[in-house]
Amino acid sequence: MILMKLRHVLLLAFSSLLLFSCVSNKKFKAAQAKAQARFDSLMNEYSKLQGDLKNCNDQTADLTKQKGALQGQIDDLNKQVAFLKDNNTQALKQLEDLSVISSSQAESIRKSLENIGAKDAYIRDLQTAMARKDSLNMALVMNLKGATADMADSDINIKIDRGVVFIDISDKLLFKTGSSNVSKGAQNVLGKVANVLKNQPDIEFMVEGNTDNVPYKGKGMDNWDLSVSRAVSVVHILQHKYNIPPVKMIAAGRGEFMPVAGNDSREGRAANRRTRIVILPLLDQFFSLLERKA
Repeated sequence: MILMKLRHVLLLAFSSLLLFSCVSNKKFKAAQAKAQARFDSLMNEYSKLQGDLKNCNDQTADLTKQKGALQGQIDDLNKQVAFLKDNNTQALKQLEDLSVISSSQAESIRKSLENIGAKDAYIRDLQTAMARKDSLNMALVMNLKGATADMADSDINIKIDRGVVFIDISDKLLFKTGSSNVSKGAQNVLGKVANVLKNQPDIEFMVEGNTDNVPYKGKGMDNWDLSVSRAVSVVHILQHKYNIPPVKMIAAGRGEFMPVAGNDSREGRAANRRTRIVILPLLDQFFSLLERKA
């Protein structure tokens, strides 16, 4: 087709030469320019077609290569199918050979398989419950840290340890030396904590007093008494001033026997004198889950 077009152009050019004597030089140049433009256009089209042909050849080669790879995969799959069919045949024969198993033994095997499935579901339920508890604890910690963001880390420390939320408040923030009366300024701190805890109606917590190992000088009292008395003071404020239901609280004291630092330095003793709020895990929910699955 392209060669025919070229012949047509050449014929036009030859005809133009024959008619040279009959047309003006200006018209001849115009015709010549038109013929040249047409020739250039055809050559460009020819080059483009050559490029398209090369692309088609490349695509054909790629498709042939892909076809070979797919055929190899099909052959592998057919081999696997044949292997599985052979195994199934052998397994059926083995089952036929095992027909000597009694019906009671077969029933026992069936029940064992059912128990395995039930235990797997039970484990998944426990994992879901633990994941939910961890998420709730993390949200609680973030809320508490947000409420006490203006306080120094040395005064209040909020953390999760082994799945339990702890709020440690230094005694210098709450009490004067040797006293179990909460200072008025410290009551605002307890108020920030109480506002977060009140928004968690399903939790229970323990207020735990701790001291250093310096002997308490109160008459007829020791560090046990001081730690419990401070915990009770905090519980009273949470109940009467911030309306925390008393049924959700426990007051306890550990005296000097649960230190978090050494008592041989001033800083260590200060760290050990603390009031700790422990968010108690709701074990009854897990026990009820165990009872349902038992």
